[in-house]
Amino acid sequence: MNPHVSFHYRVTLRKAGKDEGTDESDVSAITYTRAIKHLPPETDEIKPHPHGVELGILMQMLKSTEARTLRSALSHDFSRVSDRAALEICERAGLNPKARPTSIAHRESEALYNAIQDTKLMRPPTDCLAPIGEAEIEAGLRKEIEADFYTTLTRAPTIYRGNPFLIEIGMAYAKPKADDDLNQESPVRVLRFANRVPLLYMAGACSITRAVTGVNWKAYGLGQPRGSLPVGPLVMMVHIASVWVPFTSESKDAVANYPEIIQEITLGLQECGRRLSTYLSRKQRAAEAERKRNYIEMYIPHLARGLKDILVLNEKAEDKVVTDLKGMLERTHLDV
Repeated sequence: MNPHVSFHYRVTLRKAGKDEGTDESDVSAITYTRAIKHLPPETDEIKPHPHGVELGILMQMLKSTEARTLRSALSHDFSRVSDRAALEICERAGLNPKARPTSIAHRESEALYNAIQDTKLMRPPTDCLAPIGEAEIEAGLRKEIEADFYTTLTRAPTIYRGNPFLIEIGMAYAKPKADDDLNQESPVRVLRFANRVPLLYMAGACSITRAVTGVNWKAYGLGQPRGSLPVGPLVMMVHIASVWVPFTSESKDAVANYPEIIQEITLGLQECGRRLSTYLSRKQRAAEAERKRNYIEMYIPHLARGLKDILVLNEKAEDKVVTDLKGMLERTHLDV
């Protein structure tokens, strides 16, 4: 998920020396080279959107604001709140727009919070997000995973609880190996990321895993036990980029099950699943055509020998029949 970075690991293995009390060290280096040479775009800082601010945060912002009136505090300290919208919020909450924000923080903050939630506001800007990019994701997958099929997708930014976020999907249909866990009978490998950071634990409690298991992968050519991950030599990458990722706990190992997030992940997985289904169908048709071709090639000599016996042909004519039949087999719809 960071294809613009090169990682260098230095591994030191210590072992006992020949003389007692001495150590010998073996130093080895592991390098992961970068796949792209340009840096990701820088993000812009935005003010918090009022629909994504909780009551406690709202009270704290009112206490620490430098604005002298409640109306100016709402319009200057929050994103997408104009003077007109700030006045509407104050009227809906039954508060004086010229009141001091510090006094509101102690008394009528709950009424102000409810009024904010009931007021329609513009969605927050999305230039604060840093997507990886479809080409960059594919470069990272190609660098680390040997596969026959790659596809990536970056969804359009959307909002949950006033916080902008976007979902990115990457898939690689790998080549099965004898010493690898990617085969036709093993569950697919799901790689979960939040703001480019891998999520290693609590996969069962994560909305990403829930979205993956909720997709009907049988419709896209993969086997899937009921209520489980699909099976096959497939690597799925799901990345969520947001200004505030809703983790389930302080350990930040799983993303909370927000309906908006699950829906975006599901839509992205379904789009990539359709592309995978097209590839698998084309691969299956090619394999079926090759199987039929092998059968025909196997029976061409027998067919020529039968024609020789029926038509009383000589050896030269029999060879010509074999050549003509092979030519017909090689001919395509593009040949005239």
